[in-house]
Amino acid sequence: MLNAEFNDIAENPGLDLNPAHLRASIDDVNGLVYDAINNGVYKCGFAKKQGPYDEAVTKLYEALDKCEEILSKQRYMCGNQLTEADVRLFVTLIRFDEVYAVHFKCNKKLLREYPNLFNYTKDLPDPRDQQHGEHGAHQAALLREPPVHQPLRDHPPRPQHRLQCSP
Repeated sequence: MLNAEFNDIAENPGLDLNPAHLRASIDDVNGLVYDAINNGVYKCGFAKKQGPYDEAVTKLYEALDKCEEILSKQRYMCGNQLTEADVRLFVTLIRFDEVYAVHFKCNKKLLREYPNLFNYTKDLPDPRDQQHGEHGAHQAALLREPPVHQPLRDHPPRPQHRLQCSP
């Protein structure tokens, strides 16, 4: 529906994010991405018991590993063309380190620790000019290093607490 229903008001109505020859691949990737990644971060964050959290976080990181592997061999999730599957994955990746790792306990591994996913996320909004992308604030947050604070007084630094996933 989103591929053509809004063409009357779209800036680029000719953009086809769901081409017929890639639909099976797009559907496969969307199945993985939606359940394990888009919805998976929420399953982790809202888990009330350890068992469901462990299950969700395992599935999340298996899916991220799979996406990392796919992107080690090709430019986009379904080959060499931007598709709906890329858009679906991007919306979660762009917020991963800043939101989901911090607030939803998805911190087994940060996005920046996945070289292919990290570069893919930095490039995706507008490969021609990242500075003018719609998601500039998110990109800036993604690219900046975590702040390092110097203590005001001479006392030991606070330990960095990072929730750990079960092995």
